[in-house]
Parts: sequence; C-alpha cells; structure tokens
Amino acid sequence: MKRRTGASVVALTVIATLLGSAAPANADFIRDGEYWLNQYGVTEAWQTTRGAGVTIAVIDTGIDSTHPDLGDAVTGGMDFSGEGSSNGQTPVSDDPDHGTMVASLAAGRGSTADDGVIGVAPEADILSISIGFGDSTVNSDDQVAEAVIWAVDNGADIINMSLTRNTLSWPQSWDDAFLYAMNNNVVVVAAAGNRGSGTSSVGAPATMPGVLTVAGVDVNGKASVDASAQGITIGVSAPSEELLGAIPGGGTVRWSGTSGATPIVAGIAALVIAAHPDLDAANVINRIISTATPAGVQGPDPIYGFGLVDAAAAVSDNVEAVTENPMGSLSEWIRLNRRAVATATPTPTASPVPTSTSPAAPAAAAGPENPLGTLYPTVVQLRSVGIPLGIVLVFAAIFIALAAFAVRQVRSLRRRG
Repeated sequence: MKRRTGASVVALTVIATLLGSAAPANADFIRDGEYWLNQYGVTEAWQTTRGAGVTIAVIDTGIDSTHPDLGDAVTGGMDFSGEGSSNGQTPVSDDPDHGTMVASLAAGRGSTADDGVIGVAPEADILSISIGFGDSTVNSDDQVAEAVIWAVDNGADIINMSLTRNTLSWPQSWDDAFLYAMNNNVVVVAAAGNRGSGTSSVGAPATMPGVLTVAGVDVNGKASVDASAQGITIGVSAPSEELLGAIPGGGTVRWSGTSGATPIVAGIAALVIAAHPDLDAANVINRIISTATPAGVQGPDPIYGFGLVDAAAAVSDNVEAVTENPMGSLSEWIRLNRRAVATATPTPTASPVPTSTSPAAPAAAAGPENPLGTLYPTVVQLRSVGIPLGIVLVFAAIFIALAAFAVRQVRSLRRRG
C-alpha cells in the first residue's frame, strides 16, 4: 500500500504549525488562498445554494469534528478500522490528517465569516467514516465495502473517496457495495491519484464504471504534473495544487493532490443536489461533466476528462436529462466480467491517496461499458479470452509448420522425378 514519504509529512507539519498559530492580522490569508472558490464558479453558485440539506460521507482516516473550521458540519459517523472511536471522529491510520483536510474542502464552515477554511458546500452535512490503512488489523477492502453500505443506509447523498487501491481491478465485495450506492442514487466521487506519489495508473475505485473520477490541475488550470494521475476513466478536473485544508488540532495546512480535488467536486455535487433535489445520481453527474469547461481534446480526455469543473454552470445551466449514468454502468460491467469468476484472486488493498509529489509515468483504464474506454485485461478476461487465443495460436503454428514440411517434400519428389 502507498504511504506518504517521511519528507512530505515533515513539510506539511511545519506549514500547519505556522498557519495554525497565525496572528489575526493574517486571518485573510487562508480565505484569500482558496483561489478555487472564485475561479471555478463556487461563490457565484452560492447565490443559488450553499448545499443545505445534503449529506456528504467522507470515507477516509477520520475527521476531527472539533476543528473550528468545521463547526457543526460533522453530524455523525462510524469507525470500520477497529482503531478509532465509534463515531468515526478520531483520526486513525498512518495519515491521520488526511480525513480532516478532505472534509474541510468539501463542507468547511470557516472559523468566522471571513476567516478559516470554507468548503465548496459550507451548509452541507458530513458523515465521518474512518477506515484504517497501513498496519490496520482489518482488511481495508472489507472496510471500504462496509463503509459504503453504511454511508448509504445512514443518509449519504454523496460519497467522497480520496483513496486508491493502486490496481485497475477491485474485489467482488465492492461490486455489491458500490452497486448498492448507485441503485440508491448516491453519487460516488473518487480521486484519480497522484503520479508524484507513485500512483502511475488510475486505480480503483476510480476505474469503476459509474464513479465520477477527478483529476487535478494547477493554479493556472493546467494538468498537474505531480498531483494527478491520468486515465481514460477521468470525468472532470479540479484544483489539486496549492490547496488549503484543516488538520486535527485546529491548524491549517497547504497541500497538493487529487485527494483535495475530489472533495471540491463532491462539494459541487452537493450544490447541484441542493439546487435540483429531484435529480437522480446519473443526472447530478451529468450536470457536472456537461457544464465543465473543455481543456483537452474534444470529448472525454485522458488528462482532463470532460474539462474543468464550473460550479455555477453545474448549478444553473440548462442541461438535457439523461437516462443512464454517463460514467458507465457498473451492473453491466459485473454481468460481463464476473460471470467467469470461480475464485477470488488476492490483490493489494486500498490506501489513502498520498499528498507527496515526485515524478512517475501516467496510465489508466475504465470499465467495458464506460463510454470513456475499457479496462486493461483483467484476470477473468485473460482466463476467458487470453488462454483460448493462446491455444488457437499454438495449433496454427503447428499447422503452418506441417504445411511447410509438405511443400518441401513435394518439391523434393518433383526434382527426383
């Protein structure tokens, strides 16, 4: 599993200490530093809604609900790690700051009207669902599946997943859990991952059909070299560099990564739902991708997806309704890809998307029914397609060899005759 490097932990701690103890004269620094609020139409969207009545489940390392910038945002939660408190509000795992940072970008309240981290949907509620990585005694795949189901059963409209499994595939337990969420009109938003942290391929849950996958861009709206992976399952892009987030204990940190871009999009989804409460999950996602500002090639792009998010347009533009999730059908993927499965194949488990940066190579994939592309061959596909194809090729090679031998024999007989 991926872990943040020691150097990045030190850097974040130093910055958090400085900002967390800033004098009142520097109060505007944090709010002014949230450049995405104006640049991506969030403050304009607030003229219509601030996300009241919508619940975002943050499946992560737990949220410090006592942080001044979160106010009354966290309304409940659960721990699935076996390490935290029963309400999910005790940071756990080897990256305990992560969940609080994510939550503040989605629905932070700010410590005052003009100070502190304010989220994209500052009136939305948050469910803090803590799961453990690293040395957790409970398998993180199982934790994720149970957390998704609990989130749905406890009123989540949106599930934010700033984590990656670092594999294209996912366990069968996720099939049922994520399908349960989608069948109950819950919007699932997932991080593409960060090349700079070693995530060279977009990994599950970001490869799952029906999931809104978020890539990252820098402060100028250009694809982030380090703080974003690339891939054909990407839906939209959002800021992933020079972000500001709350951390446990009352401080503020500057950080980078699609872990931060994802709750920005989850917050936009909350604004859309609050403004259009009758929409199902497919149409919430459709509004977000349809109103995005194109930034790459025409149509879905492996770097930017459908483009840069625009909160105001997603909330207010006229968008034609759809009957299917534009990010693909998980149920159809299951029908096509699980029918030949006999036994489960052991694979890596999930981990939070790190926030460190160092160069790595891009790659990606998607589900077969996803309009953005298809998965690289899975074990199942190799069993059902690769092995029969190999047998055919072997017999073809034997046939060609025998034919060549026969031709040589005929020519030899003619010369003798």
